[in-house]
Amino acid sequence: MKILITGGAGFIGSHVVRLFVTKYPNYTIHNLDKLTYAGNLANLTDIENKPNYKFVKGDIVDAAFINDLFNKEKYNAVIHLAAESHVDRSITNPLEFVMTNVIGTVNLLNAAKELYKNDPTKFTKFYHVSTDEVYGALGETGMFTEETSYDPHSPYSASKASSDHFVRAYHDTYGLPVVISNCSNNYGPNHFPEKLIPLCIHNIKMNKPLPIYGKGENVRDWLFVEDHATAIDTVYHKAKLGSTYNIGGHNEWTNIDVIRLLCKVMDKKLGRPEGTNEKLITFVKDRAGHDLRYAIDATKLKNDLGWVPSVTFEQGLDRTVDWYLNNSEWLDNVTSGNYTHYYEEQYTKR
Repeated sequence: MKILITGGAGFIGSHVVRLFVTKYPNYTIHNLDKLTYAGNLANLTDIENKPNYKFVKGDIVDAAFINDLFNKEKYNAVIHLAAESHVDRSITNPLEFVMTNVIGTVNLLNAAKELYKNDPTKFTKFYHVSTDEVYGALGETGMFTEETSYDPHSPYSASKASSDHFVRAYHDTYGLPVVISNCSNNYGPNHFPEKLIPLCIHNIKMNKPLPIYGKGENVRDWLFVEDHATAIDTVYHKAKLGSTYNIGGHNEWTNIDVIRLLCKVMDKKLGRPEGTNEKLITFVKDRAGHDLRYAIDATKLKNDLGWVPSVTFEQGLDRTVDWYLNNSEWLDNVTSGNYTHYYEEQYTKR
């Protein structure tokens, strides 16, 4: 079994790559990543020399490159995580999100379709990893299910909704074996510090302001990234072809409560008087198109495939803070930008 994992040097992707490489030594795992600002080979130094792992640098927007790669390697399956994912960046540069998230996905689908057409017994699955943001926003009650209508509100979520539709269309039109999962907000080790939790961990360390949009009343369902990786493993191996599963952490928190808890945790871990870090909270102008509340109903995943999250938000946040405090060099490198070329150069020298 030769599996291509796209975006495998990124936050979620690196955890998925690590899990598959270590758990399934009989699989060959190829990690395809463009190594943009959020792709970092330092995320995978612990498994980079494993005999069943190979890194491939490339851009999914480059159709010729993708076609050549698939023709050469004859993959048996694809787990597609490569995506532009930061909403603020999508508001500034929506076309970049269209290119990567839509065109890049279609390039992969086309290449997979050709492998499947040539030998349906050998190409077994195209697994597309998506987001709960495609569903739009919720009021104070209710949860997203797999039957919730799509209603994206940002260029990011619109691009992911489009890619979801293309994946389903290739299943219906060409018979391509696909599965899709839509996940809630992830947090955990190796998260690039432009997102809320790692940004605030970094700023607390540096005694910098903690920027919170609006009044901090936006609600998210937080999913520990290692739990997400095990859910992807479960869906990949057990889900019926053509199916969709929502993956959530059953951890709804307002943004302001997340940061207040983080401040308390870091007061203790940094030996600061209680309440010190909370003074850094700064409310800033709300983001355009900022959805009020997301909440995932992952009942189908539990009932069909037996997956449930392994940690509470408090447990996962504690582990996350410990990781960042114990990996100051990683955090310093990504915030300075030094990792962008250093780790790639070190890797190619081997």
